[in-house]
Amino acid sequence: MTWPIVSVSILLAILSLALSMFVLLHKNRGGGMSDLFGGGMSSSMGGSSVAERNLDRLTIIVGLLWLGCILTLLALYRWAPEVGLLG
Repeated sequence: MTWPIVSVSILLAILSLALSMFVLLHKNRGGGMSDLFGGGMSSSMGGSSVAERNLDRLTIIVGLLWLGCILTLLALYRWAPEVGLLG
């Protein structure tokens, strides 16, 4: 393995943890994974507050970066075999 693959793989692992955390932080809207960690409790905050909108935006940004890391790893392994495992 070379430094581009290791770097993108580490970034992918960090983004995966962050994305999981952001998804679990979302307000419960009818079940799902957020119920596992007490998401079923009601909150005094109603509607879509500024914090919820910012969390939505941050989740989308991290999700797109996560997808970008996956596609980058695909490109590194597929079109640059000299930096891949089979090179």
